[in-house]
Amino acid sequence: MSRRTERSDTDRSRADRSRGDQLHLNAFLKPPGEYLAAWRHPDTAADAGVNIREVLSFARTAERAAFDAVFLADLVGVPFASEDVLSRVSVVNDSFEPTTLLAALAAGTSRIGLIATASTSYNEPYHVARTFASLDHISGGRAGWNVVTSLNDGEAQNFGLDSHLDHATRYERAEEFHDVVTGLWDSFEDDAFRHDQPDGIYFDPAKLHALNHEGKHLKVAGPLNIARPPQGHPVIVQAGASEAGKNLAARIADVIFSGIKDLGRAQEFYAEIKERAAAHGRDPDHLKVLPALSVITAPTESEAREKHARLIELLPPQVALADLSYWLGGFDLSPYPLDGPLPELPVSNQSQTAQQQIYEDARRDHLTIRDLVRRFADDERTITGTPEQIADHIEEWFHGRAADGFNVVFPYLPGTLDDFAGLVVPELRRRGLFRTGYTGTTLRDHLGLPRPPRTS
Repeated sequence: MSRRTERSDTDRSRADRSRGDQLHLNAFLKPPGEYLAAWRHPDTAADAGVNIREVLSFARTAERAAFDAVFLADLVGVPFASEDVLSRVSVVNDSFEPTTLLAALAAGTSRIGLIATASTSYNEPYHVARTFASLDHISGGRAGWNVVTSLNDGEAQNFGLDSHLDHATRYERAEEFHDVVTGLWDSFEDDAFRHDQPDGIYFDPAKLHALNHEGKHLKVAGPLNIARPPQGHPVIVQAGASEAGKNLAARIADVIFSGIKDLGRAQEFYAEIKERAAAHGRDPDHLKVLPALSVITAPTESEAREKHARLIELLPPQVALADLSYWLGGFDLSPYPLDGPLPELPVSNQSQTAQQQIYEDARRDHLTIRDLVRRFADDERTITGTPEQIADHIEEWFHGRAADGFNVVFPYLPGTLDDFAGLVVPELRRRGLFRTGYTGTTLRDHLGLPRPPRTS
């Protein structure tokens, strides 16, 4: 098992006494799977990204396992890459718009939370506020908004810009954007709508409040033309790990999604983000830290490794090189020798944290570009092992105050989702770490979060 954790019964007993709560699990759905060659796997539907029957079946599997939510990522453009590379991947070329998809999933499920990504750089706050308020009403209080500032120039050029907004401006706009959206959700007081047919009063006008926001980046009058959402505010998710991203998450997020792989760094991040939340006057327990956890599991370790090996054989080398280039900020690595070191590149205007992490790994382990490409192709971010080994990893991070749960990433679908739900979830329940069923009806209920009062 990659990064296998060996723990004694004494260690586990000590850990069990360290937290009284239970962990949270989101199903990070990127059909037909997170791995760039997932669509080639013989057990997947190659067109799963636009096959509603397939995606609905994934959501229902996660719901049967009592996951807190399904989580849908998104880009609003195709990243710059050669046509040869783009023609070999599915996920950036052929997938549903996520909020549209959530409306369909809401009708086909009953309890699981529904989180979708919407960009603050390439949307207007009134659209986002109305969309997620509508989704919260349609789903009976199960909606969540993943707040992103977007990643690349390929997105910017679909919205009248030559290049992506600079990092500082994106986050400054995002903070104001969030405040406008939540202000619009609070346009009506909770009991404003009387629906009084005999007297002809639809709502109490004294309980309607126009926003009249005018800020540095946005000017929005309001009010929003829909009742306050069932959850008050749909759950807010954020994934920034830069200084600006952490500041934003600590102030606004209910859930923060991180990509940290090292336990020690994850513990430091967990403590820091909770401290930042407290500095904003928030209860730190009301910000849930859910790192990514990519898993391939099977009843035996050898079976799991065979599944992993079969998957990585499907990825063309040029796609792995392009993927590395993308996470380095979209800089073309093809002119550089594969057996040479990673060159010093300008600071990315995309994901600065991802770029920094790649450089740290390369320097620490003395990796060449070929070594890094091999790591990306081998999907070394995925933990491969038995259900007990996967549960050991989860338990160590959960009790070690590195995570409140995980965004579980599925390399190919439905296989790795079915295996996690059928093998790992029962083991987590056996250890008393995860719920046996839902006890509430809203996503805030699942996460143990209060319903926010309306701001005046």
